[in-house]
Amino acid sequence: MKSLADMSLGELAAFVWTHLHRHGINCVLTGGACVSIYTTGCYQSYDLDFVERVPSSRKRIREALVELGFFEESRYFKHPETKFFLEFPAGPLSVGSEPVKATVTLEFPTGQPALLSPTDCVKDRLAAYYHWNDQQSLEQTLLVAQSNRIDIGEVRRWSDEEGKLTEFETIKQQLLARRNRP
Repeated sequence: MKSLADMSLGELAAFVWTHLHRHGINCVLTGGACVSIYTTGCYQSYDLDFVERVPSSRKRIREALVELGFFEESRYFKHPETKFFLEFPAGPLSVGSEPVKATVTLEFPTGQPALLSPTDCVKDRLAAYYHWNDQQSLEQTLLVAQSNRIDIGEVRRWSDEEGKLTEFETIKQQLLARRNRP
């Protein structure tokens, strides 16, 4: 097996997810780590956010991660061999105010983690843009849209539910332009 120091973000996410899954901890990779994976590193995140589908205790997560050599520091789990760190934001698993209904799995040599779909990743990043005017999240949205098939109708529906249809219409052409690049 590859050392943690030599693992990409995706490989580490799969390795950790698989280990947690073996311990009965059911979680989904979200946030900037999904952006990194879907943009094949055009955007680089160093934190891997795992949201539990069914809450378990922090102690249980800590015990599972200690087996891999992670230690807890503040709200993060760190490992001396990697620059990446883990975080477990409180659930429920949602994008904006809407629960995530389905996730996808991707295959890495170290496992097959559950993560947000490209469409839900776009909605997750747009939530930060819509509600906090986070320009970096908008750029991440556009990067994911450029590199992946997203359901623009679903993003529109969700934006309307979030009360942000006007904002969606403002950026819709950017999303479509990015998506249609060769």
